[in-house]
Amino acid sequence: MPPRDIRPAARLAGFVLGLLRAALLLLVLAAPGFAQDQPAPPDYAAWEKFANRAETVIADAHTTSLALDTLRKTVTDWRSQFQAAQSANKTRIGTLQQQIAALGPPPAEGATEAPEIATRRQQLNDQLAKLQAPGLAADEAYSRADGIVREIDDTLRARQADALMHLAPMPVNPANWPAAVTFLTATGSSIVGEVVSSWAIDTRRADLGNNGPLILGYVVFAVVLLARGRRWFDRGIHWIVVRLPEGGAQALALVASLGQVVLPVLGVALITEAVNTTGFAGIVGQTVLGVLVPMAVMIFAARWLGHQIFPRDGEGEMLPDLPPETRAEARLHAQLLGVLIAVDILRRALFRGTGADDEAANAVITFPILALAALSLYRIGRTLRGDRRTEEPAEEQGYSARLVRVLGRVVMLLAAVAPLFAAVGYIAAATGVILPLALSLGLIGVLVLIQQLVNDIYRWLTPAREGDDGLLPVLFGFALSLGSLPVFALVWGARAADLAELWGKFAQGFSIGATRISPTNFLTFAILFGAGYALTRLIQGALKTTVLPKTRIDVGGQNAIAVGVGYLGIVVSALVAITGAGIDLSGLAIVAGALSVGIGFGLQNIVSNFVSGVILLIERPVSEGDWIETGGVQGTVRSISVRSTRIETFDRADVIVPNSNLITGTVTNMTKFSRVGRLIVQVGVAYGSDTRKVDKVLREIAEAHPLVVMNPKPNVIFTGFAPDSLNFEIRVILRDVNFSLDVRSEVNHQIAERFAAEGIKIPFAQRDIWLRNPETLRPAPGAGDTAPQRLPGAADTPVPPKDAV
Repeated sequence: MPPRDIRPAARLAGFVLGLLRAALLLLVLAAPGFAQDQPAPPDYAAWEKFANRAETVIADAHTTSLALDTLRKTVTDWRSQFQAAQSANKTRIGTLQQQIAALGPPPAEGATEAPEIATRRQQLNDQLAKLQAPGLAADEAYSRADGIVREIDDTLRARQADALMHLAPMPVNPANWPAAVTFLTATGSSIVGEVVSSWAIDTRRADLGNNGPLILGYVVFAVVLLARGRRWFDRGIHWIVVRLPEGGAQALALVASLGQVVLPVLGVALITEAVNTTGFAGIVGQTVLGVLVPMAVMIFAARWLGHQIFPRDGEGEMLPDLPPETRAEARLHAQLLGVLIAVDILRRALFRGTGADDEAANAVITFPILALAALSLYRIGRTLRGDRRTEEPAEEQGYSARLVRVLGRVVMLLAAVAPLFAAVGYIAAATGVILPLALSLGLIGVLVLIQQLVNDIYRWLTPAREGDDGLLPVLFGFALSLGSLPVFALVWGARAADLAELWGKFAQGFSIGATRISPTNFLTFAILFGAGYALTRLIQGALKTTVLPKTRIDVGGQNAIAVGVGYLGIVVSALVAITGAGIDLSGLAIVAGALSVGIGFGLQNIVSNFVSGVILLIERPVSEGDWIETGGVQGTVRSISVRSTRIETFDRADVIVPNSNLITGTVTNMTKFSRVGRLIVQVGVAYGSDTRKVDKVLREIAEAHPLVVMNPKPNVIFTGFAPDSLNFEIRVILRDVNFSLDVRSEVNHQIAERFAAEGIKIPFAQRDIWLRNPETLRPAPGAGDTAPQRLPGAADTPVPPKDAV
């Protein structure tokens, strides 16, 4: 077969590589900042003029809050430009500073240095001053812009506080009621008048006839959604629940139940579109139509939330052990709160859309809304607090239960106090408490449902851990709670600009000396350190399982190398992460030096154990698997960590020994260099035994055991004469001292069997008791009818009975 011509393929590969190079070059040339090293500097002259005008506007008390908000946005844009300009020439400035430092410290006063060094130092200082000038100008402009922003924020917050504490006409004063009636009548008359006026126009009637089928379709579809939509979704939810596993069914049922909000709101939106299509709505009518959808969202969302938190059947309820009538009452008040919030939305729109400025009418119309909302909140708070008569002791309640009870008490307190403020005329203050309180309860309910959804999904995906929510849902709930804090702040009247300002300050970080640390630094540090740590573990695993087992290094040495690589990897990862995050630790040197003294005294034991652990890994006087004895503890070394060493005793108990004890104390290592060890077995024989025969029998027993080495040979020693026996010792060398207990037991068995066969007796302690003057133990004549007792085997030496005195 002739060889293939590879030249076309090579040409094709070269063409593809050329295209890739061209594309890469285009990407680099198109990258932001390639054409210019630094962005265009701010126009400081224009900023100076604008800042002077801004300060004049702020000083004018007649400037509206809307104008101040607009002004603040512009000043914030300028401030962002100055903040970006603060880092101008940063890299070049750092290089020049290093060059100046390389020239050495400047000469002391009166001293001189080489002319070429002095000239070069002056040139570098001039360049440094020139490069630092834009950054210094940006710093000054940034400070001024930041001061203007703070001044605007202080002014707006002061106005907001004044508006909350504004005293309106008393709504309970009957003299103010006609104003409310007049406003409501005028509003209704305006809507009717707009419809009549539109009907009188021929073109409007003609458009109504042309759009009649479309309007009818909107209305029919809306009525179907409002009348049957919720029932359809209830059937769909039931169909899901009976066909899926428990966790998945609950999760999908909760998500599908949102249709009880979406479909009715869609129906209201269709009705709004139908009315708009007629063209009969005027200014007031358009104002009402513009808020119908938000009103419907509040009404149906409150109804859905009440049914989820306080279900009819009691299954999956957030507050257990609630009777059915209590749940029904809570659902009713949740629905009422939604309706009242919707009515308040309509009230705000009417007063804003019609331009009415009747403070008395506004107060009188708002008061019943607040009073009814406070009543519903009080009843819901009472439900959350629970029944005091059946309340469990605090120590028996869970954290969530105690938190719910505290929340219920706070809701009851605010709901009871706010209407009193509204009654005397503090309508804005009462509104700023009642409505945010209702919205906060709704937001808490939404958070609880989201957490329940996550728990259900987690149990669905991990059925083996049923009954255990796991760590991931808990962490998600914690993150969800933190993320909801800005929403709660907005609900309670915080301005979005204030939250953005706080986030900006948080993103900038904080300064310690000349070092600035920001959340970005922490994130970069965490990512780099995590990557380094994972790489270290990967290398350790490869060493333990692939590389080191193929070497001649013993197990203890392999473990020491793996642990050392782990320590080195962690240190290198920390250094790389600190450098990559841009954290300059030189500014913390003084603080670290001051703290090191106190910390050194407090952590000296820990540091000592750490250093001892490093020494153990390097010198390896003790390794994993060694049989050691230290401080009265004897066992096998199972692990050597940074601070301590774990020893497993022969009773299978773990003893944690500080590493410093193994370095400074006495350690007996039975198996450091070899497992060969000596065993001594002691035995005694009765007096009169043939000692030569005993020596021969013991030597045969020792030499017959398979774990006893023959070089050196076993030895039998006649150690001496004891009070009850002739004592011998068997001294043998074992191939593996770890089996010394087994060998000792087997040798003792053999001794018992051979001694019995050879007629050699093993003595046991005996004592002869001699009684002097036994007659003194006899009772006197007539001392009683108790018979004297006699010692066993001693007929002539009776002893008195137990009850004799």
